[in-house]
Order: sequence, then C-alpha cells, then structure tokens
Amino acid sequence: MSEVWVRLFQPGDAEAFRRLNEEWIERYFRLEEKDRKMLGNPQGQILDPGGAILVAEADGAAVGCCALILSSPDTFELAKMAVTDAYQGRGLGRKLLAAAIETARSMGASRLFLETNSRMTPAVRLYESMGFMHAARVRQSDYDRSDVYMELPL
Repeated sequence: MSEVWVRLFQPGDAEAFRRLNEEWIERYFRLEEKDRKMLGNPQGQILDPGGAILVAEADGAAVGCCALILSSPDTFELAKMAVTDAYQGRGLGRKLLAAAIETARSMGASRLFLETNSRMTPAVRLYESMGFMHAARVRQSDYDRSDVYMELPL
C-alpha cells in the first residue's frame, strides 16, 4: 500500500471531498439536502464558520476525509468521514479519526459528537474503539438516516 498521510484541507480539495462522501452516501442511503449544501460548499459551510476538514492523501490523490463542524465554542461535530473503497480495511479510518481528535483538541474543543446509522457497523465499532460513547439524541438531526448518536469528551 502507498504511504498515506493526513493533512488539512487545501484549495482544490473541494471536489475530492464531495466525491468521497457521495461514494458512501449513495451506496448506503441517498443524498439529502443538507449533504448537497455541505458538499457543494465546504468552505462556506464548514471552514468559514470555524471548522476544519482533514484529507488523507496517497500518491497525490485524496483517498479519505473527515470534517469537524463547529457546534459551539468548545464542541465540534465529527462528520463527513469517508474512505474510498480501495483503502478500506487498512487502518485509514483510524488514522483519520485520530488526526481529527487531535485537531479538535488543538482547536480548543472539550467535546466531539457524531451522528451515524446503525447499518454502518464498522464505523460504529471504530468510534467505540476510539473512546466514543453512545448518547441520547440531544437535538433533531438534519439527516433522515441518523439513528446512532455518540460523543467523546476530550
């Protein structure tokens, strides 16, 4: 396997961020309005309001990504985590998640939360293995597919 490294979003990454997320969303679910809005404008929807996007790169191509969406001054939502099929099962999700946790800490977060779906068993297991705990839904989700809610105190 090629060496994979994780870096912050750079100009020119928007198309890869959209493509990586559309791959998994369309495979398991359907694109929702919130997806279209966020994937169509990651700069305005995630970065400008104070969030971050991490990109996993191998051989000059984006092969994974993960977003940190600012929810409150000390809380981020972990969202839009994707790894392209060819790189799944190789520990890249764990590497991305570890980098996202460290990035959130460096940005002053004391808590991360996420929403996912119970069909995404490998992702749920990854989150659990990295310390995320199941939590009650505290707000109405923007996504019809969300039925698992987790959080990680930092």
